[in-house]
Amino acid sequence: MTAVRILIWHVHGSWTTGFVQGPHDYVLPVLPGRGPDGAGRAQSWDWPSRAREVSTERLREEEIDVVVLQRPHEAELVRAWTGRVPGRDVPAVYLEHNVPGGRVPFDRHPMAEQRRIPLVHVTHFNALLWDNGSAPFRVIEHGVPDPGHRYTGELAHAAVVVNEPVRRGRAVGTDLVLGFARHQPIDVFGIDAHLLRTLPGVPPELTTVEGLDQERLHAEMARRRVYLHPNRWTSLGLSLVEAMLLGMPVVVVASTESAVAVPAGTGIVSTRPDELAAGLRKLCHDVDLARAVGEDARAHALRRFDLRRFLRDWDAVLSDVVRDAEVAPDVNPTRAPHASAGSGALPVDAS
Repeated sequence: MTAVRILIWHVHGSWTTGFVQGPHDYVLPVLPGRGPDGAGRAQSWDWPSRAREVSTERLREEEIDVVVLQRPHEAELVRAWTGRVPGRDVPAVYLEHNVPGGRVPFDRHPMAEQRRIPLVHVTHFNALLWDNGSAPFRVIEHGVPDPGHRYTGELAHAAVVVNEPVRRGRAVGTDLVLGFARHQPIDVFGIDAHLLRTLPGVPPELTTVEGLDQERLHAEMARRRVYLHPNRWTSLGLSLVEAMLLGMPVVVVASTESAVAVPAGTGIVSTRPDELAAGLRKLCHDVDLARAVGEDARAHALRRFDLRRFLRDWDAVLSDVVRDAEVAPDVNPTRAPHASAGSGALPVDAS
């Protein structure tokens, strides 16, 4: 595919780190003071120079070939900042990172009422659970830059990576982490992890770490004996994939895409807290087993979450969207979502 200029927001740092490894020109809006609608380049990840910041005042001067939307209100930001309507004046695709969060499984996707802007889901589970309506959609599974086999497992601790574990609570399995930490040392990495220390009855075996860039985070994760993924209801966590690539054995709550992303031999996957706790203890106490399981986990992650496949898949979608930009419109692409049962849409490509 010929290189194009892509307008995209820095919404999900780990995902975008893989996306900007392609050959394109990645335009990232930046506002004074930054913030969620103008964060510019990531500060904690190493991105190539072709991922460049452009102030919102200068976006009208940019020759944007395609827009990657990730939040419903971004369509209006494009109109306000560039004078162009996504899906009409400029080709666009909507990337959905998240599982639905309302009347599951009846949640209607915000883009369900139109056909101009295709949806791309990051997991098959997400595509299955969202009501995609009449929107064309497909799945492009994650692709992750390989951090290298860095596992030492020198600390008989479990590592957890999660942002805002207190606010997000049961969705990310905070209660499970606190329970497991009564019997096994657990180190929690992520934004506002320190707030766990304010909860009643926090065991001394639980520690928190914040403020690490991606390189330091990977180094610290790899020193822990096992990676714990306690999430009940989020999309497939990229920290889980990164842990496998580091060569870590994993213990995983068998919900959402995680239930099928970690095959036998690469970790312990269960819906039973007692089995998860037993798995943590076993891997933490058996260094040789932990190392062998981690090597299998890495081999699997290299195959399934290959960055080259990810970039090829995205090039195919972007090429199609740019090529088909003149397809006749049918519905306003910025229409607000509403709840509805049923779907009726077939995936453009379910591979």
